[in-house]
Amino acid sequence: MLTGLSWLALEVKSLERARSFYEETLALSLTQQRENELVFTAGETDLVLRRPNSFPRGGLHTHYAFSIPHSEYDDWWDRLSEDYDLEEAQFGPVSSLYLYDPDGNCVELGQQDVAGPGIDGLFEVVLEVESLERAASFYADLRFETGDIGDGRRRVRMNGPMALELWEPQLGIADARGGVHVDLGFETDEPAAALEAIGDRVQSLECDTDERVVVRDPDGHFLTFTTAQY
Repeated sequence: MLTGLSWLALEVKSLERARSFYEETLALSLTQQRENELVFTAGETDLVLRRPNSFPRGGLHTHYAFSIPHSEYDDWWDRLSEDYDLEEAQFGPVSSLYLYDPDGNCVELGQQDVAGPGIDGLFEVVLEVESLERAASFYADLRFETGDIGDGRRRVRMNGPMALELWEPQLGIADARGGVHVDLGFETDEPAAALEAIGDRVQSLECDTDERVVVRDPDGHFLTFTTAQY
């Protein structure tokens, strides 16, 4: 049903400060600049930085993960550790490092099977939810499949176009938190089918056309199902 993650939007206070971090520190390419938005490319996914002046807002204190090639991990660690107090986690044979952007989002750079060079994709987003059972059921109907369940059943990892982690309020690795009012865009050939699967449980329906459906999920996160790029 959903074929890819088109974008993740984050709320920022200063576009210039955020631009410096993502363009200079993380070496992402700026592809679009609007009055209140910057759009960077991370592989097949756009990272949107947005000053709050309308809805949807971007996500606050969102934990998410970029993909980097296995061979580049040590170089990223050496460079970023000069200016940031990094944390590290091991997941089987792969490692991830964690740092914070200027607006308090926990950014993970994790070893993945990507070509690079540099950041080449976005493989995980964490959402804060009120009811894990309700949220997992909602996303299962969008054909996300349940993977790991942890922390006394207070978090669940679901696999789809990317890994979607659903967290009840808590602190994770590097004191990361799940994002609130996160704005996610998903690619699909059938926006209407996505709406049909979950339409009876959304907080609101913001837009419904042949090419674009926008809803708020039960926890207030904005989801766009679209056939077009951002």
